[in-house]
Amino acid sequence: MPDPFRPRAAVLTVCALLLLPALLAGCAGDTEDENLAEQKLDWKQCPAPSEAQGAGPAPSPLPGGGEWTCATMKAPLDWDEPEGDTIDLELIRTRASGEANERIGSLIFNFGGPGASGVAALPAFGEDYATLRTRYDLVSFDPRGVGRSAPVKCGNDRQLDAYLQQDATPDDDRERTELLDSTKQFNAACERNSERVLPHVRTTDAARDLDLMRQVLGDDELHYFGISYGTELGGVYAHLFPEKVGRAVFDAVVDPAQTSEQSSLGQARGFQLALGNYAEHCVSQTEDCPVGDSAQDVQDRMARFLGELDARPITGIFPRELTQTAATNGIVQALYSQELWQTLTQGLELAYDGDGTILMVLSDSLTGRDENGGYDNSTAANAAIACSDSRPRYDVADVERTLPEFRAASKLFGDYLAWGLIGCTDWAVPGAADHPDVSAPGAAPILVIGNTGDPATPYEGARSMVRALGAGVGVELTYRGQGHGAYNGKNACVQDAVHGYLLDGKVPKSGTVCT
Repeated sequence: MPDPFRPRAAVLTVCALLLLPALLAGCAGDTEDENLAEQKLDWKQCPAPSEAQGAGPAPSPLPGGGEWTCATMKAPLDWDEPEGDTIDLELIRTRASGEANERIGSLIFNFGGPGASGVAALPAFGEDYATLRTRYDLVSFDPRGVGRSAPVKCGNDRQLDAYLQQDATPDDDRERTELLDSTKQFNAACERNSERVLPHVRTTDAARDLDLMRQVLGDDELHYFGISYGTELGGVYAHLFPEKVGRAVFDAVVDPAQTSEQSSLGQARGFQLALGNYAEHCVSQTEDCPVGDSAQDVQDRMARFLGELDARPITGIFPRELTQTAATNGIVQALYSQELWQTLTQGLELAYDGDGTILMVLSDSLTGRDENGGYDNSTAANAAIACSDSRPRYDVADVERTLPEFRAASKLFGDYLAWGLIGCTDWAVPGAADHPDVSAPGAAPILVIGNTGDPATPYEGARSMVRALGAGVGVELTYRGQGHGAYNGKNACVQDAVHGYLLDGKVPKSGTVCT
């Protein structure tokens, strides 16, 4: 699922997709191109991440000496022509830390987005998966269109600054025209700069890449850990290759039955819920909550502040100002994790006094901007994948029709999410379907974890995924917590269930609740 508040391309929506008849042919077997399945990967020390991956230093060894190595895997540019042109997909791996005879195989991670670089993300979270590493090689990758894997490019850093700072909640005809023109220009730049790869970045393409990866890594089954949009990718894989599903976990689950509009509306409710939880926490955990006298006052003050920014931005990080759009992004970034709630409080305190520095830093984190003004390619990749997957195309009339319901769902976020629906309207590649097909009869059990306080992938999506996977496949686990996802919250009950299944094959009882 596209992460919320990624700039404007149906990025606030569930990516939908259509399994074309040509892709369904031969799904029961291995990839049609046996030569690619037999390729040998040349694993080498990983370089520092590219700007498209987020920049920064090369990954450090894990505690105990685990090294990270990277390799390039060739995959068909067009899976309908598997013997045609190829693209390079970047992989990262650290070997299992346990005894050789205890090793199960490779555990492949997708961290979501769509548009997140797995090559950059896995080392950042590597220590969190130390227990899983006892029996698995930990592997991730940059999906096609992302990072170092035939990356989609839409504009330069200066253009992205302007695009991401513009007014995303227009109030009059002039502002609406500016938003529509800017979106059209961004989408045209994506087509102009990435024409070769743009038609080939659907989730179905990435799912077939996953199966090729499984074979190249030498595994008979795909063992998989999907987070956020990674749950959608995993569900599509299970639909295409049900007999190849090994042990799989879906965490922070996309609702596969929703359209773009329904998903965005669900996110409006989800972030409003998280905002309310944050406000309640602030007034209950401190003697004097510095950003409001009551939970309702906290929210009302934030709404007034954002309204004021619409006309009068404040100082951000020089030379940029903190606009309404950037402040909204910063608030959203903090609501992803309870660990950032105190940072949000500090940021709001400063902003109410005219200093938008902290909220701007949070906004930059969400949009993939580094301190030097360079952007990763997550905005471009997110747009390309989401718009290629999702069939609906919305116009101003559609947005105006939906605004009352979105505003009722969230005073703070409703307008932003509703106007985000227009992002794919002028996209060069037709969208595939209204929603993905994840039905996977005959697949091995898949552990599906929903967090009741998740703002980005609301809890109801987990139950919907279980139903869509089919009888005997989805195994539902509920975590009564806060933030996006469950496993990395380090709840012992959640982690015991995940470890029991991935390491020992013990399927928890469906309906288990962790608190």
